[in-house]
Amino acid sequence: MKKYGLPAIITILFGAIYYYFALPPIHIKASEFWLYLLLLVAVYFLSFFLFHGKLKISLSRDKGFNFFITEGKKHTGRFKSKRFKWTVGIVAAIVLIAVAAIYVTSSKLFNASKYQQMLTVKESEFQDDIAELPLSQIPVVDRDSAMRLGSRKIGEVVELVSQFSVSDYYTQINFKQKPVRVSPLAYADILKWFVNRDEGIPYYIQIDMASQSTDLVELEEGMKYTPSEFFNRDLMRHVRFAYPFKMFDDESFEIDDNGHPYWVVSYYDYTIGFLGGRDITGVIVVDAVTGEMVDYPVSEVPQWIDCVFSADIVLEQANYWGAYQNGFWNSIFTQRNVVTTTKGYNYLAINDDVWVYTGITSVVDDASNIGFILINMRTKEAKLYSINGAEEFSAMRSAEGMVQEKAYTATFPILVNVADTPSYFISLKDNAGLVKAYSFVSVSNYQIVGVGDTLSDAQAEYVRLLKENGLIEVEEEPEPEVTETTVTGTIAQISEAVVGGNSTYYIQLTGNDTIFTAEISVSKLLPFLTVGDNVTLTYRADNTVKQIALPE
Repeated sequence: MKKYGLPAIITILFGAIYYYFALPPIHIKASEFWLYLLLLVAVYFLSFFLFHGKLKISLSRDKGFNFFITEGKKHTGRFKSKRFKWTVGIVAAIVLIAVAAIYVTSSKLFNASKYQQMLTVKESEFQDDIAELPLSQIPVVDRDSAMRLGSRKIGEVVELVSQFSVSDYYTQINFKQKPVRVSPLAYADILKWFVNRDEGIPYYIQIDMASQSTDLVELEEGMKYTPSEFFNRDLMRHVRFAYPFKMFDDESFEIDDNGHPYWVVSYYDYTIGFLGGRDITGVIVVDAVTGEMVDYPVSEVPQWIDCVFSADIVLEQANYWGAYQNGFWNSIFTQRNVVTTTKGYNYLAINDDVWVYTGITSVVDDASNIGFILINMRTKEAKLYSINGAEEFSAMRSAEGMVQEKAYTATFPILVNVADTPSYFISLKDNAGLVKAYSFVSVSNYQIVGVGDTLSDAQAEYVRLLKENGLIEVEEEPEPEVTETTVTGTIAQISEAVVGGNSTYYIQLTGNDTIFTAEISVSKLLPFLTVGDNVTLTYRADNTVKQIALPE
């Protein structure tokens, strides 16, 4: 036993060090786990041969294929070719059976309907779900612009920029019914961590995506659990040690309704067969200040959390939904009703949730969309809007073409509602990455483009073009509401004049300074009225008489 102890100790030490830094999940479905086991086996045998002998392999015509484990000149073990062949054959058979079982239970060929049903998509009406936003709420800041704003903000504080940088998370969330991006500061390097680790990271960046206002939010107590920490305070190491058996997906930085920072770490499982149908099953919510953790299944995630599902996972499932509506072989050959998502995506803030949206197009790339799909990043609720029109990149090129002399670059569009019309909103940037203009492009006709240096100018031009092209109805100006007043009195004065060929009477009542005007067409009584007659006049705001009556 003594000669096996040292290799075992070396293997245990290697396994502990590797686990501490690589953090593989202890899960039979995780490839990282199997790699970990193979490394442990390899380290054990290598250390055994290093300290107790060497492996000798010989091949001869009469003796066949032989393995020898030797200690000096003494043979400690020998595997002759016959035994070796049986061993290899059995192992190979077991491996092949396991691989075949995994393929059959997990493949799309045998489970197309299960893959197609991973995402439940319901058809909906665009105008019912997506309200027309006021200009002050249209998000104009994309992730690249947010990073520039964040770097500029921390650069204003000299004592911070020497110790910290801004991490590149910039998670889009809804905060108090507003779309914002948030990102924590990070230690500039390990030396800065040693200096500041006791206080932690004292700030995070918050950017209003509509107004572009950028705030450096100070915390009462610094964050001590982030990806920029070292050793046991590193975020993923902290979570892995508490949950060694979970397979983690992405982590995102979020704040609750009170502005307190948290990390949301999603974990997944395979829901189809052994290794098919990867899906998020829950999240670990980590208090960035205290490190306290709570495990929530997807159905119980708090309302303030916005990012449970990553865009990659939900868009992958959207493509399964579009590809396998009529089975696996149809997706390969006839491709009847097969659709796919376009190559880009963006986010929409609707009510108190963040939705990822992308276009839906036919599997044959024809530069047009047959609709849009919106997927809730917290609940995975999915809605389909059947709207034919240009795909996003065609709209981007159309917007760039309107300012081609300035060589502006279009951001990926945001789907918005303008005058109950599905429209793309696009920011136009110069070579320095600064937003210089704004554009609205019609989804149904990407030749209709409104561009302006301000949001209001761009929208006004766009609405004008929509009216000109008959895409929205031109509302007739309503007739002003006419208010009529009635007065009864005795005629003090009455006179007649011809105005525009018509007889017009001017009447003044006793005790009333108002001069009423009445055309002859108002009443046949006018020529017979005299001073002292009692009359009832119905007139409008301009003192024009519309009706005359004698009291009974």
